[in-house]
Amino acid sequence: MPKITIDETEYHTEDLTNNGRAQLASLQFSEGQMQLIKQEIAVYQAAQMAYVQALKTEISRAGLEPVLLKTASEQGATKIGAPKPASPRPVAQRAALL
Repeated sequence: MPKITIDETEYHTEDLTNNGRAQLASLQFSEGQMQLIKQEIAVYQAAQMAYVQALKTEISRAGLEPVLLKTASEQGATKIGAPKPASPRPVAQRAALL
């Protein structure tokens, strides 16, 4: 019998109502979509790092010197670099099939 765990309590999926099964299917779909989006974000982050590295190489090859008069934020310049990791957000409820 497949089980689902919600808030550390297990339930048999066969005991769910039709509406409960529909909610479970929607939950599983949502979790799958979120996983795909996370994988897509990882691809974009890898590309971003490669573009930053290529830009640094091009700047070095061109012999450009940094602007030292003001900080980038004071000048309104675009800040480019490795993204800061997002802070994790708490999940109110988490369900997992066993």
